[in-house]
Amino acid sequence: MAGAGTIGLEILDQVPDVDAVVVPVGGAGLIAGLSLAIKTRKPDVLIFGAEPENAASLSAALEHGNPVEVDVSYTVADGLSVPRIGQKSYEIASQYVDDVVKVPEELIPLAILRLVEMERAVLEGAGATGAASLLPGGPLYGKLDGKKVVTILSGGNIDSSTLGRIIERGLAADRRLLRFQLHVPDRPGTLGEIAKLIGSTGANIKDLYHERTWERGPINMLTVVCSVELGGPQHETSLKDALLQNKYQIAWPE
Repeated sequence: MAGAGTIGLEILDQVPDVDAVVVPVGGAGLIAGLSLAIKTRKPDVLIFGAEPENAASLSAALEHGNPVEVDVSYTVADGLSVPRIGQKSYEIASQYVDDVVKVPEELIPLAILRLVEMERAVLEGAGATGAASLLPGGPLYGKLDGKKVVTILSGGNIDSSTLGRIIERGLAADRRLLRFQLHVPDRPGTLGEIAKLIGSTGANIKDLYHERTWERGPINMLTVVCSVELGGPQHETSLKDALLQNKYQIAWPE
């Protein structure tokens, strides 16, 4: 815990005008030591804890007034998957931490993707949870506008295969990887026409297959399931508009 306090001192030395610090929370030792050090030197700095909603042990402790055992389910931030925080960590954090927020699971892969793309930093889920809380849809999004914010990136222990899956999840959450369905006539050339139209919009087909057997509509119709890589929201809109303009029946994800 004393070692964690040195991180707080380094933040104050390097960013003396910091307004808020966001800290990922597992067993709460990091946030306890860091908050004690920062609040002792500069009491007006806001300290926020960010924990996965699937492993919210500090939130539960604060609600009950004491550390309690919580049910922990799977989270990509497995380094924060702690069912019960320590007593000493609780005693300190409960005094010095301003708020603790629960981060939706789907935002953590997106934060990993953002850090890879924007900072060229490879983080594990636990290390990216603080950043995830600040993304659109996160519990701290918009609440610290105009403030100088530091978030702790606390770990990069992630293997390449897991990182690949997480990046794909992040792309899907960002709607740059999109899956949709088309209901089309079952006749020769249909798949080629669909592929040509999708390609004309600049979208890249990642996967495309059709389903006849389980189709519940007319016998002359089939369902085509297509996964595409997109450039962003405007690209998605242009693809959807192109399909509708060509009279395709589509089932689009919300």
